[in-house]
Amino acid sequence: MLRRQTRERREYIYKKALESKEKQIYDRKQAIREALASGKPLPAELRGKDATDLGRDLNLDAAQDAPGTSIDDEYSRAGTYDPRVLVTTSRDPSTRLTQFAKEVRLLFPNSTRLNRGSYTVADLAAAARANGITDMVVLHEHRGVPDAMVVSHFPHGPTLLFTLHNVVLRHEVSAHANSTVSEQYPHLIFEGFSSKLGARVMSALKFLFPVPKDDSKRVMTFANQNDFIAFRHHVFVKTSHREVQLAEVGPRFDARVFEIKQGTIDQTNADTEWVLRPYMNSAKKRTQL
Repeated sequence: MLRRQTRERREYIYKKALESKEKQIYDRKQAIREALASGKPLPAELRGKDATDLGRDLNLDAAQDAPGTSIDDEYSRAGTYDPRVLVTTSRDPSTRLTQFAKEVRLLFPNSTRLNRGSYTVADLAAAARANGITDMVVLHEHRGVPDAMVVSHFPHGPTLLFTLHNVVLRHEVSAHANSTVSEQYPHLIFEGFSSKLGARVMSALKFLFPVPKDDSKRVMTFANQNDFIAFRHHVFVKTSHREVQLAEVGPRFDARVFEIKQGTIDQTNADTEWVLRPYMNSAKKRTQL
């Protein structure tokens, strides 16, 4: 089993290396094609022997599409099967974090909550792979307040790390403090994920959920504003042909992604795909998602 996982990981890394090389060649060909079409001289970085080699094939691959991405491999089976999510916490969780983990487990259909106990991250990852788990969600806290969330996709990644803010549990939402949670497959609403990084984060969140049924009355909203993702959970009832009554179920929280790693949660040596740089001079003026 370990040898097969190692081989699959090696093949995946090799495919990502080829993808990066193909992307560079494609970008250079596009730059040469645009320069020739506009009648301008080639940029200095495109001149030389390699530019001649690239220019020979411009007529042959004029209709070539952009090279594929590893996201196609990571989520290639999405939609053909229902994801299985494992929800757990950091060690020795407080009562509030345990309650929050129970409510997060109810958000994902077909999910399982596991008491952390003395399990290490390697043990959790091995158990997830052995039992066909597609994603693992690990919740963390600081002095009894949930403050971080890790979303790791199996078998090859990616792993997204979020900070959590303004966490409100279900029993703190007065409208549905004592109600039960719907188990329908929810409709998803994503707002404000306009950049390439935003699409990457949206894909990781979207594929945590199965494809909803048409008659589902459950809605989950991920609204991005200034790189903070506001999560809200509602159910609705159609009262007339024009009106819909909406009720918040909870929990609710705001999340901000600060790192994306090209591997699973147990692979400490995995490459970092993106990391937040909050202390740069222009960071306050720049939005990422």
